[in-house]
Amino acid sequence: MELKKLKEDDKTMLVEVVGESFTLTNAIREYLWDDKSVSEAAQIKEHPYLSQPKIFVKTDRGSPVTALEKATEKIVEDTKEFKQKFKEALKK
Repeated sequence: MELKKLKEDDKTMLVEVVGESFTLTNAIREYLWDDKSVSEAAQIKEHPYLSQPKIFVKTDRGSPVTALEKATEKIVEDTKEFKQKFKEALKK
C-alpha cells in the first residue's frame, strides 16, 4: 500500500490509497464520521479498474491528518477486538 497526498490545507485533505480496494477506504470513511471534528468525509470512486480509491476529509476544528490517524487507530483497535472475539467463539 502507498499513500499519496493529493491535496492538503488546514482543514481538508485528499489522499489516494494505491494498491488497496474500496473496502479499506469505505471503512476509513465510516470511522471518520464518528469523529465530531469531521464535517465531511467521503470515499471517492472514479473508475473501479483504472483508478485508485481516494479519501477526502474536512474538519471544523483540528487537523484532517489527526482525524485520519484517529480513524485508522480505531479501525486497528476494533479489528483486534473482533479477532479476539472470533477466536473465543471458535473455542465454544
